[in-house]
Amino acid sequence: MNHYDFASLSLKSGLRNNLSSLGYQQMTAVQAGALPRILDGVDLIAQAKTGSGKTVAFGLGVLQKLEVKRFAVQSLVLCPTRELADQVARELRKLARGVHNVKVLTLCGGMPFGPQVGSLEHGAHIIVGTPGRVEEHLRKGNLKLDALSMLVLDEADRMLEMGFQATLDAIVEKMPKQRQTLLFSATYPDEIRVISKRVMNQPELLQIKEQHSATTIAQSFYYVNDNAERVEAVLRLLLEHRPDSAVVFCNTRRDTEEVAARLREANLKVIALHGELDQRARDQALVCFANKSVSVLVATDVAARGLDIEELDMVINYHIARDPEVHTHRIGRTGRAGAKGRACSLFGDRERQKIERLEAQSQATIRPEPLPTAAVLSSPGYKPAMVCLQLDSGKKQKIRPGDILGALTREDGVAGKEVGKIHIFDNCAYVAVRRHVADQALRTLMAGKLKGRSVRVRKIR
Repeated sequence: MNHYDFASLSLKSGLRNNLSSLGYQQMTAVQAGALPRILDGVDLIAQAKTGSGKTVAFGLGVLQKLEVKRFAVQSLVLCPTRELADQVARELRKLARGVHNVKVLTLCGGMPFGPQVGSLEHGAHIIVGTPGRVEEHLRKGNLKLDALSMLVLDEADRMLEMGFQATLDAIVEKMPKQRQTLLFSATYPDEIRVISKRVMNQPELLQIKEQHSATTIAQSFYYVNDNAERVEAVLRLLLEHRPDSAVVFCNTRRDTEEVAARLREANLKVIALHGELDQRARDQALVCFANKSVSVLVATDVAARGLDIEELDMVINYHIARDPEVHTHRIGRTGRAGAKGRACSLFGDRERQKIERLEAQSQATIRPEPLPTAAVLSSPGYKPAMVCLQLDSGKKQKIRPGDILGALTREDGVAGKEVGKIHIFDNCAYVAVRRHVADQALRTLMAGKLKGRSVRVRKIR
């Protein structure tokens, strides 16, 4: 048995059996490096990219340490965004299936406060949340951390970048000094070293260096003179390669809006994502990109962190990231799991220092390539393969994915293979369907019923 086998770990039988049923046999590099230390009870700083399996690493540690019969908050996982918190909570619930009666509760901003108070009154073993909302519940006395034995800071670099330092300090003040603290981060800036000294006890450092294979990610750099040329360069690259899904990374909110507006003028299906969007608009944007009814997402790093993006064909860096590690993290979103990906980076004279830092990191000379010719600008924009339909019913109306799929595929409906991803929220749901059956799917849902009631349905434009 090698040290990458989950079976080599001293886990509770329920956790071990569940891992086997989930098909988890071999640990990733971060899991193999982190889990033995986590299970030994040491404080740990782990630097690893998104998608490396870190949630399973700290999730198993949290569940192994949990005393189910002790009904109190024993673990707190803090995440920078609601999307990441929801993703982590789902993974924890999946890992906990083999352990009876584990209660995981999410506490995130952008959600109604009252129902969270009610859920806290019923109690929980594990809290997963965003710093602002967790601190608010602590301040108002709804949440008690007296029994806490483990704190996890997930995507800690982004929490600090988003200005949560003071909020984190306020939360840590409310928990026992004797606890295990785990800090996971995609990058390792000086701020991480500072916070680790304040909240951790002699932490060990684990760094899993990210390597991008040239066989899976084709990386190219393009020189541009000014911003007008920069926006046109993005459009040329998209029209030349016509990716089903692409993320354009910008350094500022203003850039995201300007780039998205220009791409829409070229008849591309685009969404801008930045920190000032309200939660409902953000949810809808992420759903439409995830279900392939939007081809291009233009986003800042903070907005795009923690997104669960699968099969991303292309990444475009509108500006080079300030930190070489952030650049590596950006391009690592494409070419995952052996799939082919493309990373294109634009730079001007003012970014020469950033290029030099990237060259030093990669120990290779960066040579700019020619952009696709201007002739490509005369080609028409392209439409995504899917169309997204929004329904006015969700979890609170007891709607499940199977209900929507059944309503769509009834005798006079569409074939199951024409239906894509289904996302369900409290009072609404989204379903993606192939573009050529979108009108038929809309008519089918409007004519039928879900759980015995008619629903309003509309296309997301």
